[in-house]
Amino acid sequence: MTGECLCGEVKFEIDGKLPNLYQCHCSLCRKTTGSTANAATFVSEIDFRWVSEQASIRSFQRPTGYRNDFCSLCGSSVPNKLRNTAMMWVPAGLLNEETSARVAVHLHFESAPEWDQEAPYCQWLDKAPKSLEALNAALL
Repeated sequence: MTGECLCGEVKFEIDGKLPNLYQCHCSLCRKTTGSTANAATFVSEIDFRWVSEQASIRSFQRPTGYRNDFCSLCGSSVPNKLRNTAMMWVPAGLLNEETSARVAVHLHFESAPEWDQEAPYCQWLDKAPKSLEALNAALL
């Protein structure tokens, strides 16, 4: 399995089967992603390999220990070693190939904002509308 950031500067590989994923809906993960949740998994450090140099990776860490490593060029969150473990945290959105892994756990769902809940009127589109106007009409 291969993965990379948005600009392709940070690249990595994972050997073996990818474990299932989790989505964290806490406020820190929402701020990190700018979305409803952070989808990720953990893999053994032995199964993880950097393909590119790590010179463009920057890190932000809160006093509580929450850490986010990111590409300094495009801002994508990138994998990082989990504190004092032999595990790597891997953001699922960086993976290049399809996987049989599925979201198995939702964390901190009680702190998710109301707009994170699927509404019965929500539309599911297979691809983006042909124009911004069409998307705007779907949002109304």
